[in-house]
Amino acid sequence: MTTLVFNLRQEFTTPNRIIVYNIIPEGGYLCNCFCFSVQLERSVRSVMWVAQEKQVTRVEELPLIPLRGMLVFPHTVTPLDVGRTRSIKALEEAMIRERTVILASQRHVEEAEPEPADIYRIGTVAEVKQLLKMPEGQLRVLVEGVSRGRILDFLHEEPFYKVRAYALEPDVIKTREVEALMRTAVTKFEQYVKLSRSMPGEILATVNTVEGPSRLADTIASQMILPVEKKQLVLESIDVEERLQLLCTLLTKEMDIMQLEKKIHLRVRKQIEKSQKEYYLREQIKAIEKELGEDQDSNPEIREYRQKIAEAQMPDEAEKKALYELERLYKMPPMVAEATVIRNYLDWLVAIPWSFKTEDRLDLDYAAKVLDEDHFGLETVKERILEFLAVRHLTGKVKGPILCLAGPPGVGKTSLGKSIARAMGRRFHRFSLGGVRDEAEIRGHRRTYVGAMPGKIIQVMRRVEAVNPVVLLDEVDKMTSDFRGDPASALLEVLDSEQNDTFQDHYLEVPYDLSEVLFITTANVLSDIPPALRDRMEIIEIPGYTEYEKLEIAKRHLVPKQMAIHGIKKKQLGFSDAAISKIINGYTRESGVRSLERQIASLCRKTAKEFVQSGKKQISISMRNLEKYLGSPQYYEWQGEKEDRIGLVNGLAYTQYGGDVLSIEVVVVPGKGKLVLTGKLGDVMKESAQAAFSYVRSKAVELSIPPNFYEDYDIHVHVPEGAIPKDGPSAGITIAVALASALTGRYVHRDVAMTGELTLRGRVLPIGGLKEKLLAAQRAGMRKVIIPEANKKDLEEIPDLIKEKLEIITVKHMDRVLDVALVPKALEEDLPSEDAIEYLPAVERKTWPDAVHGSTQ
Repeated sequence: MTTLVFNLRQEFTTPNRIIVYNIIPEGGYLCNCFCFSVQLERSVRSVMWVAQEKQVTRVEELPLIPLRGMLVFPHTVTPLDVGRTRSIKALEEAMIRERTVILASQRHVEEAEPEPADIYRIGTVAEVKQLLKMPEGQLRVLVEGVSRGRILDFLHEEPFYKVRAYALEPDVIKTREVEALMRTAVTKFEQYVKLSRSMPGEILATVNTVEGPSRLADTIASQMILPVEKKQLVLESIDVEERLQLLCTLLTKEMDIMQLEKKIHLRVRKQIEKSQKEYYLREQIKAIEKELGEDQDSNPEIREYRQKIAEAQMPDEAEKKALYELERLYKMPPMVAEATVIRNYLDWLVAIPWSFKTEDRLDLDYAAKVLDEDHFGLETVKERILEFLAVRHLTGKVKGPILCLAGPPGVGKTSLGKSIARAMGRRFHRFSLGGVRDEAEIRGHRRTYVGAMPGKIIQVMRRVEAVNPVVLLDEVDKMTSDFRGDPASALLEVLDSEQNDTFQDHYLEVPYDLSEVLFITTANVLSDIPPALRDRMEIIEIPGYTEYEKLEIAKRHLVPKQMAIHGIKKKQLGFSDAAISKIINGYTRESGVRSLERQIASLCRKTAKEFVQSGKKQISISMRNLEKYLGSPQYYEWQGEKEDRIGLVNGLAYTQYGGDVLSIEVVVVPGKGKLVLTGKLGDVMKESAQAAFSYVRSKAVELSIPPNFYEDYDIHVHVPEGAIPKDGPSAGITIAVALASALTGRYVHRDVAMTGELTLRGRVLPIGGLKEKLLAAQRAGMRKVIIPEANKKDLEEIPDLIKEKLEIITVKHMDRVLDVALVPKALEEDLPSEDAIEYLPAVERKTWPDAVHGSTQ
């Protein structure tokens, strides 16, 4: 006589009610049980059972989790994703109790909420090993099957299934027949794994370590790829010998099917060619999928693309285009050339960023610190970037501005773009537009071309993997056009903040948003940029550096950088300020610091060699030993006249290397009234000389010059350094002063320089490059500089260091220029010697005695 116990939750109305159950376990014999004692309570009641058979079974009340499309075998660990409300509550109940649940498969997979009749009565009693809550509200659990279990009846269905069940644990006697069946099952399973393409060989090692016949059968059945119905038959086979026989039968049938598939595959492979084979198999798969009711998601490639499209978070139009092309790819044979084109197109669509952006660092103090660390000076550019960050901080969103950094080479335009990206915390990319002459480089090729691909803009976005990088378009003034189109025209849409949110690339064929991108362009000459393109950019001119700025840049940035590159420690090599100034003035002639950095690098190389060969510990570069390392200076400093001269005027010029002082000479010789211009002058400068000559002729009476002087004398205007091309209108007042001095015999102040465009009526018009010109005047030792009054507003950007050393005179009319530049008429006793007026010919002195000796009129 054996006692059987289970828990029962019911409301009993009769305190001494006798309940009799007949239980037929799988052992094949009848257990007659009757209730001899009942404890009646409103909570859980214990009922004592007495079984009159040798086998004991414990009946329990367990939460039930229906499984859809799968089942769990005893002694196996299986992960489950639980999402149905009843199943989640059943798990919660199990975690409160003893972590024990019963798992039973439902008969129909399509049933979302199965009824008790839809659930198999034989399942698996399992223990919950691990439970994890997912963000979507689902539960991911790890369960381990303990034993088979039979469901007797359902206690309730809400809020979860709770059943009365008992475990099936029959005695196992390992007879010879069972031993033989075990060996047969293992052998057939090895053959099954070899024939299967989807099962790894490591499974065999797991199976060979299993000893018990019951556990061996369950392990093999759990690894086989079988429908749920067939696996349920194995689960319901309680007798071990019958279970092993059924398992051997299933293995034999599956291997026969696999061998048949292999034979068919080999036969078809021999009969058809490669392209026909691919097409046939694709059509065969489609037919099978159609019969099975499956869709595109069964194709791994299509499923992968669909997942990438969903993760890319594209706009609706782009996603619609991507899904359309994916549908075409699915219906297309894989070896067709068009399939490769579609794959490349889809790869580009899912690779470029559509929504991911980096977070802007809007700390103005940090941004100012970064900009000051990387660059000395350039206050205008730094102020503009800080303004952009401030507006972004207040509004939260602002379209990226289009900045154009214009200036001579070597002033730090490109490196400034990197600093801006670092200050804002954005990703950075640079590509050069120099020499680009194909519109497709910007907008991309249409997919009708062989080897088509997107343009540079989309390629950059793919590399940076964010929609808000800093993109530097270097050398925007170096683009050219030919029969393939004008890339400058293609940039009109890219660099227009009002319309670049729908940028159309010919390859993508869908709009792409560039409004978050901070575009920075660089240029050396603004006049080479088409007006329509220049109008879309905010021009920030970066003038050349002053000598003081170059000195500070060399000390703070260039020298430490080159010493680190060449492996020289800080204490090993020293530079004096005088030596660096000598390098700036004698070995370089530029607006930027690129040549200066090369000269410093040359010094570092030579001193590094000396450190290694001579074993010196320290070297100091000074004025005394500078020529030892760099040789003689390559440029001479401009040497002004030591005394005032007639017909010789100091003009100011702006070149790509910065400002310079030009001496303009005029001499009057007998002739027929020709105006000779030499010095490799451009057309504009020649026209300025003609205008200056006409102005002097119109003022001949006021300047005490004979009105018909141009009939008997030739006037030669020469600008030294004739091999260097010179052009521009800013030399107009300089030529006019030289002409007036030569024709009147009045001296010109040697320490006065000037610049300005002259009209026929004597008005002085504004000029460009004022900072560079004033810097050149200060470097040449000038005391006064004459500039147009219209340029007075530009003096605010001139460093105080320059304005303190120069007397800057602003003029509106040429009369004021002559008053400042020409020496006042001298008295007889103050007349210069004959040597001092060597520029005037003898005939000039005889013909115009008043002009030579001066006049008080």
